[in-house]
Amino acid sequence: MTPVLPQDNPKQEQAEARPGRLRTVVLDPGHGGKDPGTMTKRNRESRIVLKIALELGRLIKEELPGVKVIYTRSTDVFIELNERSAIANRNKADLFISIHVNASPSSSRVNGTETYTMGLHKTTGNLDVAKRENAVILKESNYKENYQGFDPDSPLAHIMLANYQHAFMNSSVDFAQKVEWSFKKNAERPSRGVKQAGFIVLWRTTMPSVLVETGYITNPDEERYLASAEGQDAMANAIFRAFKAYKDEVDAVE
Repeated sequence: MTPVLPQDNPKQEQAEARPGRLRTVVLDPGHGGKDPGTMTKRNRESRIVLKIALELGRLIKEELPGVKVIYTRSTDVFIELNERSAIANRNKADLFISIHVNASPSSSRVNGTETYTMGLHKTTGNLDVAKRENAVILKESNYKENYQGFDPDSPLAHIMLANYQHAFMNSSVDFAQKVEWSFKKNAERPSRGVKQAGFIVLWRTTMPSVLVETGYITNPDEERYLASAEGQDAMANAIFRAFKAYKDEVDAVE
């Protein structure tokens, strides 16, 4: 069954909405609890991204005390995808950052960062990432009701979801570009660029929103890097620098 997306979402607009001053950010460490995300023998995605998100939040609080930082989770617990976006919406966040670790089932050589915005996937790889992240809803007891019958195994369902117009597309892409640039410059990580796909966690957000893939846990070198305190701090710092640049840009607009 393919989804029938609701038409009363406040972010479904033709014109680009202006984000306004950046006062509140929601940080979303992906997965958690009964959903470990991608796993290896030594590491699990949910724990790596939690540490990166907590460090990112610490940097924002320390360097930009005027910004309110809210976490969708601050411990290893399971949060449903629709609740993650709902947390951002309830708190009237000005930016939503979902942090993840990537995986390649076909090759351990694939590496690099990617930052996604809501939109239509242009490659099978982008679709595969969205399908993997959206499959989390299968762990939710009432996902058919929550997501209007969305089938995470259906490519057509993802296409329909990705065609949904996000009012903050341009701002989301702007921030995503800053993140990928910062990964290259400040963390010296290989960047695979800014991409688009249909992600449930971004679907209902009413502010600029991105999903950051910090590297491939299936690549032994990147796994070691992302599992290390040094690597986690470097990735958090790179996202923070992008955040600060984006905030300065947004706040400068009258």
